[in-house]
Amino acid sequence: MADIAIIKRNKNKIKASWSDRTIQVLIYLFTGFCGIITLLPFLYVLAGSFATERELTEKAFFIIPTEISFNAYQYIVQTGEVFRGLKNSLFLTIVGTCIQMFFTTTFAYPLSKTHFKGRNLILNLVIVTMLFSGGMIPTFLWVKQLGLYNSYLSLMLLGAINPFNMIIVKKFFEDLPVELDEAARIDGATDLQVFYKVAIPLSKPVIASISLFYAVGHWNDYFNAMIYLNNPAKETVQIVLRRIVLLAGEIQTDIMNFDAMGVPPDKAVKMAATVVATVPILVVYPFVQKYFAQGVMVGAVKG
Repeated sequence: MADIAIIKRNKNKIKASWSDRTIQVLIYLFTGFCGIITLLPFLYVLAGSFATERELTEKAFFIIPTEISFNAYQYIVQTGEVFRGLKNSLFLTIVGTCIQMFFTTTFAYPLSKTHFKGRNLILNLVIVTMLFSGGMIPTFLWVKQLGLYNSYLSLMLLGAINPFNMIIVKKFFEDLPVELDEAARIDGATDLQVFYKVAIPLSKPVIASISLFYAVGHWNDYFNAMIYLNNPAKETVQIVLRRIVLLAGEIQTDIMNFDAMGVPPDKAVKMAATVVATVPILVVYPFVQKYFAQGVMVGAVKG
């Protein structure tokens, strides 16, 4: 019986032709080449943050620095502001992402139901906001009129619903089996119970991918933070790193305690600032990677 089973498995296997194998190898080589090209700039920035001024001046590109210097990171740490900026950005990213996902999912779920009256009109109004906006000055006056100026709420509530992301979530809800809703309603579940106990648990891929989009947006938010925050204690890491980069060229050796490598070059400080701002997102990404591809492809063909 075991021999028969092995023979059946061998018959069911489809042998790839020579041309198919060649194409598969070429695809792997091309994908690997693209991955290396994408990775090289990050490696250069990371290596440059540990390099000396001489090496940054003499070499146009390198992956491993000849002399390793921690002066750029030492300078960033000794400013005493980067950790405060990291804390503020972490708070803004976590709370802001939760607020955006709450509004996005609760807005997308009703629009995914065909029996919801006026769904097409509301959806068209949402699409209009993707093409036109109120402008920077009216938005600033509106934020100030509401008393949100110099508050994190100005950064969290502005764009609390991204129309494009909302449409992706809506498409995902539409693809959920209708039988699950019907079975839940037969058991006596209300609309909110169906949403929180059926739709949300089944939507982990799209929630993870859209949450990552929102989190990256909050973490990298520089322009809005510069406009709507006027308190140095509330500055995000992007604003702090901007000030560090601007002041990097004015470093004075008599007020900073560096090692024998000397004063960190301005370029190395900029690269170190980029690494500090990028690493937290890179740490989070692997945990949502398995949901990312599936969530992004939702609604790619039809919406």
